Amino acid sequence: MMNTTHHTIHVEYSGNKAMFDFQGNILKGNLSSKTATKLVREWIDLHTLELENDWKLAMQNKVINKIEPLK
Repeated sequence: MMNTTHHTIHVEYSGNKAMFDFQGNILKGNLSSKTATKLVREWIDLHTLELENDWKLAMQNKVINKIEPLK
């Protein structure tokens, strides 16, 4: 069952996993790297509108759009 209460992003870095909300807070897990965590938070800031739009699509069981990954 999908949790529709929180907008979340699931991240994996070097075998470590974390779940972030759209404000950049870690809800679960740990990336074990301050640099990786900072980069994820910057990525969230850059793509907030796209994330919110994809969330709306997902809640309607529609195909979400691809968002440019970190490079």
